[in-house]
Amino acid sequence: MIRLLWTTSIEVRYFLRRYMPSNIVLDLLRTRQGLKWGIPAMLLAVPYVAVAHWCTTLIGDGGPGWLHLVVLVCIWNALKMTLFGPMSLVMLVKVRARERRARRQRESGGAAALPEFARSEH
Repeated sequence: MIRLLWTTSIEVRYFLRRYMPSNIVLDLLRTRQGLKWGIPAMLLAVPYVAVAHWCTTLIGDGGPGWLHLVVLVCIWNALKMTLFGPMSLVMLVKVRARERRARRQRESGGAAALPEFARSEH
């Protein structure tokens, strides 16, 4: 039974990771070229919140109960988009610092990458 649940959860995760639009967008934004678009991508949370609000209005007016699942998914995706903006800034700062270090090491001939004991001549 546990094996069946485990396998099902893996397959559901694979499906969501591969085919859901918010996950595809976030995967594209996590690349080096996409990190600069993290803050504007936060605006993608607005349509998700609007759909969640619309679905809750439908539920309140006697709509089907399965719309609760749509509301949950929309709110989760809105949170992902909203939180990715600040995270992308942190990731971008780290990447630029790493690139700057690598550029300095290339310009100095790579001596900065060696430990102190390896640079000294005995």
